[in-house]
Amino acid sequence: MTIHIGLIGGGNISETHARAALGIDGVSIAAIYGTNAAKTETLCQKHGGTPYQDFAAFLRHAPMNMVVIGSPSGLHAEQGIASAERGLHVLVEKPIDISTERTDPLIRAAEQARVKLGVIFQDRLKTNIARLKQAIRGGVLGKIILVEARVKWFRPQEYYGDSKWRGTLALDGGGALINQGIHTVDLLQWLFGDVARVQSRIATALHAIEGEDTVVATLEFANGALGVLHATTAAYPGYPRRLEISGTNGTVILEQDRIVTADLREGGPELLGMDSVDQNASASSAVVSDIRGHQLAIEDFIRAIRTGATPACDGQEGRRSVALVEAIYRAAKTPGTAV
Repeated sequence: MTIHIGLIGGGNISETHARAALGIDGVSIAAIYGTNAAKTETLCQKHGGTPYQDFAAFLRHAPMNMVVIGSPSGLHAEQGIASAERGLHVLVEKPIDISTERTDPLIRAAEQARVKLGVIFQDRLKTNIARLKQAIRGGVLGKIILVEARVKWFRPQEYYGDSKWRGTLALDGGGALINQGIHTVDLLQWLFGDVARVQSRIATALHAIEGEDTVVATLEFANGALGVLHATTAAYPGYPRRLEISGTNGTVILEQDRIVTADLREGGPELLGMDSVDQNASASSAVVSDIRGHQLAIEDFIRAIRTGATPACDGQEGRRSVALVEAIYRAAKTPGTAV
């Protein structure tokens, strides 16, 4: 059965979604909705599908089995709910929305419509990271003691100034944490479990935006591990994401989604074999050059539609990262206290 996909959004990420989707057998682009007529028409000319500027008309397009939402973050739930009510499966680019208050009605709408709801957190599907999770779960590192996550990226002022929504509270929900750092927030909880306590500070140090461009948070996981998260878009020229994990049996360092260090007291040599690299230049550019992660996420979601399985990141899982982001923002407003 061919899966007919509708794309919501006409920006860079929808271009990524289109390229990723068309790399999958049995998939076609049915329609594309965007508010910029020229961009939407260009996407359709390149990848197929009927262009729409009328959202209601887009939702009536047939045949269409699912939508992939790549619009500004603050529109995700609203557009996802409308899609679910039309009986369409809904796959949302991260984050699922900018608050749990908005997210919860989308989760309910998908449940009531009996459609699949997923969130694109492609890190969960990357081979090296999946193996790392298995190693942690299998006790290769022993008891996890300390985690340090660094997202020291750079975005020029034009990245925000040329956009109507990036860095705004209404549509981005904030800045570097909820947009760029959200993948790492999800990754931390996926690897190490829930966070019980948070302390944080945020700043808008470089850019003229409503949201933050720099955040530092200390995390206490429910399992007793401690963590530090740095996220910024003000670290010129931008550096690869780095995750350092120390346990009672040693330390593993993940950089640009590749294990670069695995110093263990005993065992675990298989970690050293993880040498494929994600080539995306996310540290210094918002353009996704390597679409493999998104392709895996869309493939996983289509598999869930066809088999009835749960997507790698469903609505409830997508909600967890937004809830932690909210906790970090709350803690930043009350320095010296833990949330």
